[in-house]
Amino acid sequence: MKHNIFARAAGLAAISAMTLGAGTALAKDAITIAVPSFLTGGAAGPFGIPAMNGAKMVADAINAGKLPAPYDSKGFGGATATVEPIDEGGGATKQVAEYRNLVEKRGVDVIVGYISSGNCQALAPIAEELKQFTIFATCGTPRIFEEAPRKYVFRTMGHATADNVAAAMYVKEKYPDLKGYTGINQNYAWGQDSWRDFDLTLKQIMPNSTASDKTQFPKIFAGQYGSEISAMSLDKADLIHTSFWGGDLEAFIFQGNARGLFKQKIGVFTVGGTAAYRLGKKLPDGLVLGARGPYGILVRDRDSALNQWFVSTYKNLYGTYPSGPAYQYGQAILAAKIAYDKAGSDASDEALGDALRGITFESFSTTVEMSLGGGHQAVTENGYGITKYDDENGENVVTDVKFYPGSCIMPPEGVNSVDWIKGGMKGAKC
Repeated sequence: MKHNIFARAAGLAAISAMTLGAGTALAKDAITIAVPSFLTGGAAGPFGIPAMNGAKMVADAINAGKLPAPYDSKGFGGATATVEPIDEGGGATKQVAEYRNLVEKRGVDVIVGYISSGNCQALAPIAEELKQFTIFATCGTPRIFEEAPRKYVFRTMGHATADNVAAAMYVKEKYPDLKGYTGINQNYAWGQDSWRDFDLTLKQIMPNSTASDKTQFPKIFAGQYGSEISAMSLDKADLIHTSFWGGDLEAFIFQGNARGLFKQKIGVFTVGGTAAYRLGKKLPDGLVLGARGPYGILVRDRDSALNQWFVSTYKNLYGTYPSGPAYQYGQAILAAKIAYDKAGSDASDEALGDALRGITFESFSTTVEMSLGGGHQAVTENGYGITKYDDENGENVVTDVKFYPGSCIMPPEGVNSVDWIKGGMKGAKC
């Protein structure tokens, strides 16, 4: 009998030791963050590479404990992160297959990134199906959280409605006598949503101005816009709106500039900030320039410890100032740290989502409120300025910069963006 008691006690001790060992193993020392971005193709240089640079820079600083307070603790809940770059090119079908591979075969801990609205639309339901904690860094379509509730998917920057409502408000202030406007936008969710929101907002706040019936929707990454530029040159509209980005943006600027388009028309570029440092004197003066929020050239001189760290560190590492995509991806990586710091390095995907849902946090250039989409969609301020080349310093700057609070340019929780604009933007706090 005594032998049996000792044997039972030894067995319990062994089980206890196994349990404790398992508990220790679960406290991860390392995590893997998959970071998809355009690494090849026309979107890579102006958008995808700066985005990846921003993500790596912030992740490295977090691993080393070198971010300014309050984010100066080492690691992601104490764990060291390895960034796995993923090429976002190839279209939505390829990205869905790659996403499944990352989750089901490679077992990454968190996925942070994506630029294309089309990719994000395709991936959001897959992330929910696989129950994978995912932070969309940039993609702009408002449909992600307006079409269905999400549990595991988050977006840490504002969407296209904010960009285009703010653009319309800026146009009203700068060009109150505007009679007509047209647009050229890529023919997929991002371009369609962008034009729709800009057009609907101007109809509300500038009812005496008229949209052209010859707005242009070329195929994404078309690259050649001769016929569209000819049509817009002949159009009576005074203003051209575009949400072009990446290589399309730069090609349109070069081709339009050569034809004198931006001397004839007011250009409103909602994603134009990515071209500010790359194009130098080739960027026309007098464009209305946005950066999809408080990022890039619009906030380069913003005086905060986090922003000055971001600007100076990026400049030292990469030899140029950070554009919007670098900020946006860095902001998403920062959000991942905040989630892990709250939930722990061994947290489940569900616990990580609970940690990020509905919070407000200070990012590198602005305050981020996760207040829409059930706490999954960020709201920030958004602004515009006018381009001007500074001959003395040999660089582009923006003048007459104005920011609009998120409560002014985004719908309230539970209200669809289109319905909100059409209804006169009720509840907007400007």
